[in-house]
Amino acid sequence: MDCHWVDRCQAYHAVERQHGVPHLSAAPDMVPRQPRIHVQVIDLGEAAVGVEWDVRACADFRRDPGRWQRLRPDLAVPL
Repeated sequence: MDCHWVDRCQAYHAVERQHGVPHLSAAPDMVPRQPRIHVQVIDLGEAAVGVEWDVRACADFRRDPGRWQRLRPDLAVPL
């Protein structure tokens, strides 16, 4: 979220697709090196499961505090 590349990152774009949320960019052009995506399967009870996807790190991470919030000032930052 605090990465300079968040709106241009193809890994983050893929995670947005898995979450079914609007994309920060329609055509991200940055291919991250060594992305680490954490996938968690969550027991929702009643024989149902959920899946949580998160980009955790990549070799191209460049700290830019508040980047996501500046791109989407009208929305709450996702958890």
